[in-house]
Amino acid sequence: MPRLNLLEETRFEKLPVTVYPDMLTASKVVAGRIAAIIKKKATEGKEAVLGLATGATPIVVYKELVRLHTEEGLSFKNVVTFNLDEYYPMAATAAQSYKVFMNKHLFSHVDIEPQNINIPDGELAQEDVAAFCLEYERKISEYGGLDLQILGIGRTGHIGFNEPGSAPNSGTRLVSLDELTRHDAAHDFGGKANVPAKAITMGIGTIFKAREIILMAWNEKKAGIVKKAVEGEVSAEIPATYLQLSENVEFVLDTDAASLLTRFDTPWLVKDCVWDTRLIKKAVIWLAKTLNKPILKLTEDDYNANGMAQLVIQNGPVYNINIDIFNKLQHTITGWPGGKPNADDSQRPERALPAKKRVILFSPHPDDDVISMGGTFIRLADQGHDVHVAYQTSGNNAVWDDDTLRFVEFSVDMAKAQGDNTDKQQASYNEMREFFKTKSPNQRDPHYIETIKGLIRKGEAIAGARFVGLDDNHIHFQDLPFYDKRKVSKDVSYEADIQQTMDLLQQVKPHQIFAAGDFADPHGTHKTCFDIIHEAIIRLAKTEEWVKDCWLWLYRGAWFEFETYEIEMCVPLSPSEVERKRLAIFKHQSQKDRPVFPGDDAREFWVRAEDRTSETARIYNQLGLAEYEAMEAFVRFPLAP
Repeated sequence: MPRLNLLEETRFEKLPVTVYPDMLTASKVVAGRIAAIIKKKATEGKEAVLGLATGATPIVVYKELVRLHTEEGLSFKNVVTFNLDEYYPMAATAAQSYKVFMNKHLFSHVDIEPQNINIPDGELAQEDVAAFCLEYERKISEYGGLDLQILGIGRTGHIGFNEPGSAPNSGTRLVSLDELTRHDAAHDFGGKANVPAKAITMGIGTIFKAREIILMAWNEKKAGIVKKAVEGEVSAEIPATYLQLSENVEFVLDTDAASLLTRFDTPWLVKDCVWDTRLIKKAVIWLAKTLNKPILKLTEDDYNANGMAQLVIQNGPVYNINIDIFNKLQHTITGWPGGKPNADDSQRPERALPAKKRVILFSPHPDDDVISMGGTFIRLADQGHDVHVAYQTSGNNAVWDDDTLRFVEFSVDMAKAQGDNTDKQQASYNEMREFFKTKSPNQRDPHYIETIKGLIRKGEAIAGARFVGLDDNHIHFQDLPFYDKRKVSKDVSYEADIQQTMDLLQQVKPHQIFAAGDFADPHGTHKTCFDIIHEAIIRLAKTEEWVKDCWLWLYRGAWFEFETYEIEMCVPLSPSEVERKRLAIFKHQSQKDRPVFPGDDAREFWVRAEDRTSETARIYNQLGLAEYEAMEAFVRFPLAP
């Protein structure tokens, strides 16, 4: 019976999927499977032939293989490897080359024979590439084919560098990279313009010949493309869907990457559910959106026709369910994000007391505060709360070089106008111009240039916070050390960052904390900044009484909003408040028009912010609630142990 239930639950999935609670657990399982193949082949006196991938996805797998080698004696003497791909052209010694990547994460730490390592050659003359690709295929066949091929998946659905349009029988070849793939690689190359336009990749046909194929995917960023690859139709537009045709494939996912699969996202469509409050809210809002109906107009037929008959039987009648969810949504709406004084707060998202709260808004970058929750920021200040803002990092990565020159030129000219000696400033300016002329893609700026870029962003942040209504002594610049340290190494200690955050929290003793809740990228600045705040609060809670009365609210950035069913506080903005928020964003001139790291979206930050909040308002109105110009959404993060 359990097997039948599982088959029913996964009936939309067209290939085997195993879901683990987190990336670490899943990576250790995959590493264990690789180790088992290596050991089995060794006992048979044979070579283990492995197809390996690069990128962030397999890094923890390689780390575990290195541990198995150093701590448990796993030998790689009998291992032969073939890497999936390499950029073209690409120098073997370049920081972005996959040869450097593999040596860094695996090969230089184990006892593999150098002659057994095979990676596509990015330094070949173009006329020699075709012959090399044929030889790569021949060599794989000479070893009897791949015992195991591990894969990641790109946001275009590519496996290896088999981009949309790739044929299912394709072999190793030179390909052109999709624009989205190049965009995703831009950070490693110091800009999309520096990402090679081509790559050498194993073909889908080559991958299919492996005796086992494991595709791994972690975090929410991959959830959308994973759903298409697993549940969608086979299509050349999403090459990973070809894996549905293999009998030897398995997708290994963490819970975040699997979150949009039907059995997790809309489980009522495939199984009986345990209908708790959160799931009921999610299902009813989903039904209203799917049918484009206000919640109060949903009928029993609507529920029955969309997999929700069990809910009606257990919690009906439908009218009562609709009223309950409508009221829950309505109670998230408040014009008093700090709590409404002298009001019954039993149905409000925030407490009425104390009437004037101490508030600290943590902003990972110097403009996240006004972009993400500028209207609420203004409302809190207008309503008389004791509001502080803390800019956690300098944001110096995101200032254009020519903007930096412009500010220094102004400084030199200003000093000249005042009759000051400008020799030192002029020398620094000249040095800076020479550095920018020869600066290579992704090269780190010297410390004095990073300082200038940080000062540019600091000045903009001060202007924005003053515009909101804060006094200068309520504007804090943490300049957390991890931000610059991670430019040198990803392996850094966060202790100094945590201690600094604890000191600030102890100084303010807030009733409310607002923090960025963008967790899709587990290694991104927003997630790191949140983890620092969270750890600081956990430590303070052991000794500080005020923490018991502190609530932590999460906001989202300019790209994506919380799902409607997740929202616990929604602050409506009038047209004039939207305009004030826009003007606060405009204070960040270095980020306007064309930011250094624009993400996938070509719109300016202020446009994205307005579109996001107007869309939230539109959804609330579609569900049958009042119509507002815009709405900023928040989710409360539980701090209780």
